[in-house]
Amino acid sequence: MAKINKPALIYAAAKARGGAVAPHSNFQVGAALLTKSGAIIGGANVESASYGLTCCAERVALFTALTSGRKHFVAVAVVARAPGGPMPCGACRQLLAEYAPDAVVLVADSRKLAAIREFSVKELLPAAFVNVPAKNG
Repeated sequence: MAKINKPALIYAAAKARGGAVAPHSNFQVGAALLTKSGAIIGGANVESASYGLTCCAERVALFTALTSGRKHFVAVAVVARAPGGPMPCGACRQLLAEYAPDAVVLVADSRKLAAIREFSVKELLPAAFVNVPAKNG
């Protein structure tokens, strides 16, 4: 299992933030997802004028990882210019609960990357909805 180098993962999220496409809010967010094998997959938010079509950085990183065959995640870091760091939205929390339930979530303000706050996915979304396969019989 990959060891979590928190400052390095936060830095990767800060670097990914540079790819954000946020013409409507100017709120650029970067995420970096650490796989069990040690790979880091970055993502940045992409906005649409139709706000419901906007995709958060966490989901971009998660979708990129999943569609490239990665399935085991250790941590996700999220960085934006926000006091205390940006917290994942409800949709991101739900997807993390489904695909990275044991991951550590790190958040930091882009102006204070050393001030890292840490959460578990379960802490952010207690009693999450997860699809439980039906039993035959």
